[in-house]
Amino acid sequence: MKSKISREKKTIETMISIYCKDIHKSEEMLCEDCKKLLEYAFMRLDICPFKDNKPACAKCTVHCYKDDMRKKIREVMKYSGPRMVLRHPVLTILHYIQART
Repeated sequence: MKSKISREKKTIETMISIYCKDIHKSEEMLCEDCKKLLEYAFMRLDICPFKDNKPACAKCTVHCYKDDMRKKIREVMKYSGPRMVLRHPVLTILHYIQART
């Protein structure tokens, strides 16, 4: 079974990919802005003090994103979240289970 952090990374990578392809019209790879956002998200997950006991970001007591990156990631999640249900149902279910615990 994958660790919670690796599943979080897969989920955020998928959400950013959906956003970038739909909004920035990227075909194969992420645009530079989305690539930087993904690298930032991965870096923050790598240094998360909670590791595999990490709560969902919305329930976390430590907000580790800088304001500008938090704004960007919220925009991505707001757009991609509803689209995840049809495109990646398993990741969506796992994400919602984690968010409820």
